[in-house]
Amino acid sequence: MAAGCTATKQRTAGTALAGAGTGAVIGGLANGSRGALVGAAVGGGTGAVVGAATAPRAHHRECWVRDRWGHTVRDRQGRPITERC
Repeated sequence: MAAGCTATKQRTAGTALAGAGTGAVIGGLANGSRGALVGAAVGGGTGAVVGAATAPRAHHRECWVRDRWGHTVRDRQGRPITERC
């Protein structure tokens, strides 16, 4: 099922599962079966958020900004200004 997903979705699902498993173990050790359920829910949610936030983003080409005469536009430090192509 995960083969058709994007890298972001795969990472989110993977970290959610890892978070749920870890939360269940820690919650179970701390407070039995009720703790395991709460730990799995909290760990899964936290894992999903962290996975989505840290997933690699798609690389986009960067192009230099040009003025109407074709000259490269530069910032105050002399570096070329870029934008997504």
